[in-house]
Amino acid sequence: MLKNALRSFHAVARYGGFSAASKALNLSQPTLSTQVKALEQRYDVELFGRARRDVHLTLAGSELYQVTTRLHQIEEEAEELLNSLGGLQSGTLRIAAVGPFHATDMIVEFKSNYPNIDVTVQFGNSQRSFERLLAYEADVGLIAEVNSDPRVITMPYSAHNVVVFVNAVHPFFERDSISIHELQDQKVVQRERGSTTRTAMERALGEHGVTIDPVLDIGSREGIWKAVERGLGIGFVADFEFVAHPNLKPIPIRDATVRTQYFLAFLEERKQSRLIRSFCDVASSPQDAGRLISER
Repeated sequence: MLKNALRSFHAVARYGGFSAASKALNLSQPTLSTQVKALEQRYDVELFGRARRDVHLTLAGSELYQVTTRLHQIEEEAEELLNSLGGLQSGTLRIAAVGPFHATDMIVEFKSNYPNIDVTVQFGNSQRSFERLLAYEADVGLIAEVNSDPRVITMPYSAHNVVVFVNAVHPFFERDSISIHELQDQKVVQRERGSTTRTAMERALGEHGVTIDPVLDIGSREGIWKAVERGLGIGFVADFEFVAHPNLKPIPIRDATVRTQYFLAFLEERKQSRLIRSFCDVASSPQDAGRLISER
């Protein structure tokens, strides 16, 4: 009884309402509401604040949601263990990634090895992806530079140079490279705080005493490219992420090392997960993946 009520509570909290939760659990909304209400009455606690059709967690509900998230994760790990006894024949791998470029290659390779495993991906900047790992919302993260955390194992995956990119009418467009000092006072369209590319550029600009003129913050690569194409300013991007475009051109910075480092990441407490180990083995060399996991 308590298990069913906790599962119903968790679904409402996760999906943001009773209607969405009832669809996810394939339960009627009245049944779901009854279970959650019974849980609140049994323990004399208010788990959700209800205002018209809006539902939000109370402080008590937020604390319980942290617990049920861990319970949900343990349940998934138990299922994974049972599946692994006969090979990885079913299950779901959840990935949090900073962008589609590396993630797509990894997923294609993983699916070719384990076609029966479902894969879901959530994109966001490195900080958001890191937070999803800690909140048990993702099994594996593809992230860039973040602060070290003893709860998380990180494995170096790749490193890339950051380049400037400009539109066809910008004076840099005909150049093969520029000096970092030529960025002084340039109008810049940049990613939101938490973006690794932005952090790397800010660090390099600070080291060389260069000041730019940020004119717009945009939370997506596509938005940056469109704004640069329309002439709002120049942009910065990791070289491997630049997509060929007739009106845009990447320009290397010749006298400054501006690089982003990418990592595979997962919770230390889940390092024995066969699903996670299998993904890491596919994404990097099997020898290195096994060595790095066993060292922690």
